[in-house]
This record gives sequence, C-alpha cells and structure tokens, in this order.
Amino acid sequence: MKKIIFSAFSVLFLAGSAAQAMQVQGHRGSRGTHPEDTLPAFEEALRAGVDVLELDLGVTKDNVVVVSHDQHINQVICLGPEGKPIEKAPLINSLTLAEVKQYDCGTLKNPRFPRQTPVPGTRIPTLAEVFNLAAASKHPGAAKVRFNIETKIDPGQPGNSPAPAAFAKLVVELVKQHQLEDRVIIQSFDYRTLAEVKKLSPRILKAQLTSDDLLAPEDAVNSAKAEILSPYFQWINKEVVEQAHKAGIQVIPWTLNEPAEWETAVAYGVDGIITDYPADLIAFLKAKKLR
Repeated sequence: MKKIIFSAFSVLFLAGSAAQAMQVQGHRGSRGTHPEDTLPAFEEALRAGVDVLELDLGVTKDNVVVVSHDQHINQVICLGPEGKPIEKAPLINSLTLAEVKQYDCGTLKNPRFPRQTPVPGTRIPTLAEVFNLAAASKHPGAAKVRFNIETKIDPGQPGNSPAPAAFAKLVVELVKQHQLEDRVIIQSFDYRTLAEVKKLSPRILKAQLTSDDLLAPEDAVNSAKAEILSPYFQWINKEVVEQAHKAGIQVIPWTLNEPAEWETAVAYGVDGIITDYPADLIAFLKAKKLR
C-alpha cells in the first residue's frame, strides 16, 4: 500500500485537530441565508462564529482571482450590467475584473433557499477582498478563521480556467501575500491543482474533493498528497471515516443542511461539516454539548 507523506506542519495540525471541537465550515459563506460566495455571506458566517469560510475561485481575463462557484456568470443569481437579466452567461475568464464587477449577484433570490435574504447591488468579490474582510472583522474568532478555497477547474474544458500550474501559482501567491499559509486549505476535484500547490507551499493544507463515488481514503488523496478527504456525504460511512483516520487523513464532507444529517456525521466521527446554514449547525452542536 502506498504511504502518504505529510509535512511536519500538517502532522501537527492533524494531531491537534482530533482534540478540537468539530469544524463548522460555512459553505459559500452562508448560502442558505445570504447570496452565495459574496461578502455579505462571509460576514454572516463570521457573525455566526464559523471555524472555516468555504468558497470557490475563478480567474478573470486580467488574472485576478475572484470568488465564484461557476465558471460562467450565474444567470439564476446574477443580473447583468444595468440590472438586466443575463441572456447569455459569459465565462468569467473572458471578462476583466472591471467587467465582472458590473454584475449584481445579490438582488435575485436563489429559489432553492427560501430563507435567503437578498442584498441588492452585491458584487462578485476578489479573494483578496474576502481575506481583508476577515482581517478587519470584529467578530470573535475572525482573527483565527480558516479559509477552505476551491479551484474551479474542469479538465474536459481547459479553456474555461487557467491551467493547473498557473491557477495554483496565482492562488498561492495571494495566500502568501496575506501571510495566510497556515490558515488556508486549498480544495479541488482536480488533483492536478493540489499537486501544484504541494510544490509551491508545503504549509498549505490540501483537500481532495470527491463526488458520487466510493474510494478508499488513501487512494483518493494519494495523487495530490492531500491531508483531507472531502467527499459527498452520501458516499461515506463510519468505516470509511475510521479508515481515513487510521491513515492520518481528515474527513470533511459536503454539504449537510439537516439535523438528521448532522447527527449521522457526528456518529461517523467526521472532523468537520460543510453546511449552507452555519449558524444552525453551531446551535445544533452547542445543544449537543459538542461545541
């Protein structure tokens, strides 16, 4: 069986995390209550007291790292320049930052989330703006909050994003500029970007995302030498989590929004939970005396 080699920092982090309360990761900030992947959503997550802000990354035509789950401007949740509906969604990497900032991604309410409160005029933020928001925040815990940032890259559509090495370089350089190597996790479904991150900064933790598949934890993370397995929740069980822990791998599944799911995740012994409703999850864990 292949062995996974961790940096000294990673070993200390993983060992220490076992004694800590379960991580609460605010998915796209607080998608259930605020426009996703926006500064208001991250502000709400900080107010709630999350341990980790989870977010997604794209890159503009002029090589600025921005926060967006979709490689295109999302027509469902964004309005075009001058507040008009978007007829044809442009690729983010076909637009300059100035052009990206013309889109309003806070007025339209996501129909999937009835509790979501629109914030008209909200723009797609840069990753630097998210880092600065946390640095300036007065909410308890903001000074230590971690960032779990996903490189949105599709191997089958290489023109939609930078190549893995270029993408990783842009993100890692920004993390280093903000002196956040010890507080950032970079996650991806594409192991190639994680492998490139490993070359650039052994201090930054890496999370291998998986979806509708069941993989042995060591097999899932080995290509990128990742320290964390982040699977779709329905495709793991207690045995998988235990197997991962024996190999020194954290398990942080996505995206769990119901108390019944949280109960199961706690029973599995996962290390953290990614949720659209971080305030609700924190209240749940406190009621269970798990936080």
